[in-house]
Amino acid sequence: MPVPSPPTLRQPRLVQGVRFARSQKRFFEKAAHLGDVFQVNFQRRRWNMVTHPDAIKEVFTASPEALHAGKGNDILATALGEHSVLILDEDEHMRQRKLLLPSFHGERLEAQAATIQRIAEREVERMPRDGSFAMRDHSQAIALEVILEIVLGTEATGTEHDVLSSQAKAMLDRMGRPFSLLLPGLLGPRHRLVKRMHRPVVDPFDESLFRLIAERRLAPDLEERNDILSMLLTARDEEGRPMTDREVRDELVTLIVAGHETTATALAWVFERLAHTEGSTEALHQAVADGDDEYVTTVVQETLRLRPVLDVVVRQVNRPVEIAGYSFQPEEMVVPCIHLVHRREDVYPDPLEFRPSRWKDTKPGTYTWIPFGGGVRRCIGASFAMAEMEIVMKAVARAGVLEPVGEDEREVQRFITSSPSRGGELRFAI
Repeated sequence: MPVPSPPTLRQPRLVQGVRFARSQKRFFEKAAHLGDVFQVNFQRRRWNMVTHPDAIKEVFTASPEALHAGKGNDILATALGEHSVLILDEDEHMRQRKLLLPSFHGERLEAQAATIQRIAEREVERMPRDGSFAMRDHSQAIALEVILEIVLGTEATGTEHDVLSSQAKAMLDRMGRPFSLLLPGLLGPRHRLVKRMHRPVVDPFDESLFRLIAERRLAPDLEERNDILSMLLTARDEEGRPMTDREVRDELVTLIVAGHETTATALAWVFERLAHTEGSTEALHQAVADGDDEYVTTVVQETLRLRPVLDVVVRQVNRPVEIAGYSFQPEEMVVPCIHLVHRREDVYPDPLEFRPSRWKDTKPGTYTWIPFGGGVRRCIGASFAMAEMEIVMKAVARAGVLEPVGEDEREVQRFITSSPSRGGELRFAI
């Protein structure tokens, strides 16, 4: 008996592509009535959306040879490069992942926490006390400075730091423009028009990164340095091979893109949701004063549930595979939907409510809370991102109590993230 195909959204591809580019969340919500597994068609390959925890478990535990996450992320290859850990699959992915993992070990994070706190406190001092401001502007500045100091190992002042900062901002701003993924999705990331679109911002940044890599390789204190760039240059795989300059460049850009946009946006949502939930910013201020780290963590967990920065986890079928009773063939996409599983009423009572208390004494489910993905492809920097968010939250809370400006903010698409429409507009209470 033939295995059925999932129900399909019946709209022209271009219409689906435009609606997806405008708002991934609304696009998926409109199609969710089709069931726990459904098909949408807005790119060159069909997307099969998966929204039930049991089916998501099947995806995350499937053989890496059957489902390729790297090919699923291929749309990002223009900027990230062919050697990015997000783009590679199977053995090459595991090699790069093992080389990156030591940079995010617990003891490294402890050493980096003081730097993050210093950066956060310096930026909090710049927040106006007599008017409104967009939290995302400040969280972006913090996230970028964390990258420049902790990832690239540049000094907080100096020409090199300023040039890299300017070039990174230009690249991230270009990638964050509306519809930035529409053309790569339709034509492919290696199409000459797509490459030409990225060249003005990618090429100057690449030149600076390769120069920094070359200089760092010659640094007399390379072995003693704690920045991630230096650790990548000294890393060796199981066969004793170092990373090439191109591999190092691609992993650095991956960390910059993944670590900047996502963390900055998540922090903006944290304070937007707190400020629009009665008594919550006061509760955060008091919790930090009392040293209640659990409350801070639950706020982060609830924000990443209700306002996940990424809406989906993408896998491309490499070998025929059956999931949730449906058969999927090579070249198709199987896509666990973070946004929809986080809003299932059968998993989260009153799912649209921002309620940090739901996480008190409750561990997030492996297949029901997936802001960092799952399985062997779970985000390497998840613990680092959580720690960075909590450190920044504490620095802001120590400065005072925040209150909202205007109504709840809608979600707008920026590259692969969903951001508050006004950037999390707030002000300190007088």
